[in-house]
Amino acid sequence: MELKRVVVTGLGALTPIGNTKDEYWEGLISGKSGAAPITYYDTEKFKTKFACELKNFNATDFIDRKLASRMDKFTQYAMVAADEAIADAKLDLDSMNKLRVGVIWGAGIGGLETFQEEVLNFAKGDGTPRFNPFFIPKMIADIAPGNISIKYGFMGPNYTTVSACASSANAMFDALNSIRLGHCDVVVTGGSEAAVTIAGMGGFNAMHALSTRNESPETASRPFDATRDGFVLGEGAGALVLEEYEYAKARGAKIYAEFIGGGLSSDAYHMTAPHPEGKGVVVVMKNCLENAGLKPEDVDHINTHGTSTPLGDVAELKAISEVFGSHAKKININSTKSMTGHLLGAAGAIEAISVILAMEHGIVPPTINHTTADENIDPELNLTLNKAQKRNIKVGMSNTFGFGGHNACVLFKKLD
Repeated sequence: MELKRVVVTGLGALTPIGNTKDEYWEGLISGKSGAAPITYYDTEKFKTKFACELKNFNATDFIDRKLASRMDKFTQYAMVAADEAIADAKLDLDSMNKLRVGVIWGAGIGGLETFQEEVLNFAKGDGTPRFNPFFIPKMIADIAPGNISIKYGFMGPNYTTVSACASSANAMFDALNSIRLGHCDVVVTGGSEAAVTIAGMGGFNAMHALSTRNESPETASRPFDATRDGFVLGEGAGALVLEEYEYAKARGAKIYAEFIGGGLSSDAYHMTAPHPEGKGVVVVMKNCLENAGLKPEDVDHINTHGTSTPLGDVAELKAISEVFGSHAKKININSTKSMTGHLLGAAGAIEAISVILAMEHGIVPPTINHTTADENIDPELNLTLNKAQKRNIKVGMSNTFGFGGHNACVLFKKLD
């Protein structure tokens, strides 16, 4: 069968550097850091005392207070980003066939704060199991798309993909295929995460995964820099409305880009560490190019996973050099995690949005906080250091990898 074409018609973003897609974009191109001291709890005894929290966000500005109280933060974030994307797409909610509209979401952890609070409250008690009746439905990772579908009456496929930090990229690829194969006309996809909590920060600190640059939080996320010392945890959500091309064209929708392919792979190597030569990353990018029917030299821009970890950054760039050969030096490579921090399961979504907006505006956001070259990184690679660069982007790629060796890659193209 002939696969249907898929396009992006709506975007929504709730990030540490902007609470709408437009604010997010302005934060990106201006090189804004979202990192700051944590305000959610007392960090005195924690190794890492900062993160990329949302700024000036109040869920009840967007969601009924009673309903918001029945949602974990990660679901609240999902609802706000999805609302923006659906409004941006200008869907005709009254006339569309909602049986053919899906919601496929990504979350690496889900309701971590809800779980933490309920367990701590139980531990403070006398052993009597007193739990909030909304404990389970607030916590489970699939509740975010459930709530989106309930609000809008979307009755197509509805679920959450969980593949650690690759979760929302996995969700986007599933959404792409649901439309390609003719199962849906429209899918709302993306991801959300809210892990800036006692348990989240404590757990990642115990793994020695986080930066401890407490004296200068805003410069702590420094992908590709020789002095990088771990990632900075972020939170938020990104949402995309995907549509079958002919469906979107018939209703006169604004089209941001064509979603032309995706790829998946596994490192099959280690629970948390990447393969030092990036073998799984090589496979996922090759799979993505093959799925899209493109050659390596077609790619103009790559938003890397680029978490600012000593091992991961080098492995990914080695993989890029292997897959793209001499063309790798002609690609604008960046890591927007230098600004947003690492949004875990939501990272793939907000980084795909960055690629799409870079394509629309002809500007590649910078990789900020770079001061010292790493001798293990090819100096001829254009890592878009410290300042945005103008670039006519016809094809953009986004890489996202997760603990457990999960790799996902997505490709977008300017519409012909």
